[in-house]
Amino acid sequence: MSRLPPIARRAHVAPFLAMDVMAEAGARARAGEDVVSLAVGEPGAPPPRVVREAVKAALDGGRVPYTDALGLPALRERIARHYRDAYGVSIPASRVAVTTGSSAGFILSFLSMFDAGDRIAIPSPGYPAYRNILDALGIVVVELETTAETRFAITPAMVARAHAEAPLKGVLVMSPANPTGVMMTTDAVRDLAHACEAMGLWFISDEIYHGLIYDGQATTAAAHSDQAVVVNSFSKYYCMTGWRVGWLILPERLERTAECLAQSLAISVPYLSQIGGLAAFDATEELEVIKAGYARNRAILGEELPKLGLTLMPMDGAFYAYADVTRYTNDSMDFARRALREAGVGITPGLDFDRQEGHRAVRLSYAGSETDILKAVDRLKGWLRKA
Repeated sequence: MSRLPPIARRAHVAPFLAMDVMAEAGARARAGEDVVSLAVGEPGAPPPRVVREAVKAALDGGRVPYTDALGLPALRERIARHYRDAYGVSIPASRVAVTTGSSAGFILSFLSMFDAGDRIAIPSPGYPAYRNILDALGIVVVELETTAETRFAITPAMVARAHAEAPLKGVLVMSPANPTGVMMTTDAVRDLAHACEAMGLWFISDEIYHGLIYDGQATTAAAHSDQAVVVNSFSKYYCMTGWRVGWLILPERLERTAECLAQSLAISVPYLSQIGGLAAFDATEELEVIKAGYARNRAILGEELPKLGLTLMPMDGAFYAYADVTRYTNDSMDFARRALREAGVGITPGLDFDRQEGHRAVRLSYAGSETDILKAVDRLKGWLRKA
């Protein structure tokens, strides 16, 4: 028996099952199996050409230095300009913080706003890393189960009820959402932002899938409240997952707090990733071609999965299909394992996203190639017909 102290309690977070599925799918592929993985939300396309060229030029230029803790001034200015161009919202560059992906953005914002023991409401189904990061920081997660009645979004009434039961400190939402792809309407975002202000709650809006919208039009929480914290990233629309660069739009009162935390937590975001992010705003034409490919994949899944008895949530945006599998099973984990081992298709069990109802659903990512989507559908057809 080791005489060392036990592992910290905060380290005992739940596994991210999508990553576990990706790891098993990768192991099977390396062993020579023909596997199609729709498990992880990662674009199959490379980063845009202008991004690659900008980074190569930066490397040829010599030094790869630290930057200011909150990012290159030019990148912060460009992100602020993006909000003027895309949403008609004027945001000073001082309110922009460049982060090491949206993941570091969440850590930075959570540390800025919440103390251990504070309570924050998040939607269910929802992105599992929210819950796991908050758990690790000792922040109490209040999961609000969403339904078709509210179009799978948290509403002011839901927040008010939870706040009355025991005081909340904040609310976190994502639109378009992971795993569902459902997008909140402009009115829904506005009403929730205003309600949080009225109740004295922090409001965090995860907008990482903005740009990947097929039905409707996205609104940023920054258009409705200058007290909202907006999280975004170059990972999804801009095809830069491994570059680990994202950003926050912060209320003015959090600027210095976030800067001091960032100075010690990371010193700065990788310089080359920031150079790539700056160039990515000039890649719209190339990125829209990639998005058109997602739209074709979305149409394929939207047509074929219901034929297999899999009921889908609205696929407004992102690149996910969230499918009810109760025609076949009430155990989504077993369904996902068997799909990989028997059909060679990697999908993510809903238990990753919803601890109450996730046994009923699975998530499929359509961020890869059309060839892979067609192959996966064909394999699922053959497999489920035997079920």
